[in-house]
Amino acid sequence: MNFQDFVFYFFATVLITSALGVVTSRNPVYSALLLVLSFVTCAGLWLLLEAEFLAITLVLVYVGAVMVLFLFVVMMLDINLDRMREGFWKWFPFGALLALVLVAEIAMVLSSGPFSLEAMPSPPAQAADYSNTKELGRLIYTEYVYAFELAAVILLVAMVAAIALTLRHRTDKVSLDPGKQVMVRREDRLRIVKMASEKKE
Repeated sequence: MNFQDFVFYFFATVLITSALGVVTSRNPVYSALLLVLSFVTCAGLWLLLEAEFLAITLVLVYVGAVMVLFLFVVMMLDINLDRMREGFWKWFPFGALLALVLVAEIAMVLSSGPFSLEAMPSPPAQAADYSNTKELGRLIYTEYVYAFELAAVILLVAMVAAIALTLRHRTDKVSLDPGKQVMVRREDRLRIVKMASEKKE
């Protein structure tokens, strides 16, 4: 076993352990922190595959932004843990059966076909000036440009739908309409009253 294999098995062990801790931890803050650890170890595995751009993107986007937001939300909400665990044992058999089906499907995919470990060729050696970021950009904007644009449109629709679903119109809220303010005339707002002048005695 060389050093690269040792690093892979170390990252894989940490990743599986932290992923199990995410779903088994009773404290949501600990689950979020273990998810951060899972993302960091995934980034390490990406580095072993010489995909530096994906590794740094995983760390910056998920660990640096998404998980910080998750931690703030989890710590700000008053979550009733006892109420969350009420239906655990009720749905446990269904969840266990679904997990077994997923494990069986993954094993079937990895044991035969083009995704099997025997059929996977080793990655070719690249030149010293090879940039996987440049190659990734070339593939995204040439061969997979339609899929990339479709994914962008789906994410945009999801974002607009999330905003529309959470938008609440309040009737007791006082707001200004700039369109009505611009159309106001002087006669509508100003009234001139003629009064006789008073003389001081």
